[in-house]
Amino acid sequence: MQCELALIGFGEAGSTFAAAAGWGHRARGWDLLPARRAAMAAAGVIAADSAEAALAGAPMVLSLVTADQALPAAQHYAPFLAQGALWCDCNSVAPDTKRAAARAVAAAGGRYVDVAVLAPVNPARLAVPLLLAGDGAEEAEGKLRAAGFTNIRVVGSEVGRASAIKMIRSVMVKGIEALTDEMMAAAEAAGVADEVLSSLDASEKSQPWAARAAYNLERMYTHGARRAAEMEESAKTLLSLGVPPVMTRGTVLRQRAAAGKGKA
Repeated sequence: MQCELALIGFGEAGSTFAAAAGWGHRARGWDLLPARRAAMAAAGVIAADSAEAALAGAPMVLSLVTADQALPAAQHYAPFLAQGALWCDCNSVAPDTKRAAARAVAAAGGRYVDVAVLAPVNPARLAVPLLLAGDGAEEAEGKLRAAGFTNIRVVGSEVGRASAIKMIRSVMVKGIEALTDEMMAAAEAAGVADEVLSSLDASEKSQPWAARAAYNLERMYTHGARRAAEMEESAKTLLSLGVPPVMTRGTVLRQRAAAGKGKA
């Protein structure tokens, strides 16, 4: 069976997409962590022995690694791309990081697509909102839809435009979570958590604040390390725009400190 796409990284996003789409042996995967080969097998995806083997002849690649590995993955693996292959960088990194990755992919004869994933992959799965930018964005949209993704929008031909939307949006989304963590820590230390949450309910009725606080904290405890890395990239984005990332840097610290609390 012909390989239709390759997956670089098979963590939560890669395994979720593969299971939801049922790509089976139409997809090949590669991950630096050997333990993830079992997850690939469970999803029916071919577990390649190397990145080179995973990318060989693949017309489209989904890069689904951690934020700190997005640029190294593009730089190290671009030479293995088939000529003209689409490298869809789905990682949450700054526009400058994506532009650097795009240069590496272009130098190897591939075509780079800046992809921003605007919501958690669970429970949205293949309906997760995707923004695409870059010269290959229009073609990538067609291939991604053929692969099963349903919520895609091309936002421009300039690499970095999709990631700018994602990173700037994250300043608010992750910032609210970090502020929630700080607020609840102080409220519990003062013994006034119920009163603080009730007062917030009185001023805003869209969702009870107890539920919102619990949700925000759960997201931080579960994904704090990954979100901190993403917010480092948001800080870079703001700096590149001439905006001092004062609160954003604080969010990095809060997200990182919260990581793993839920397991304690």
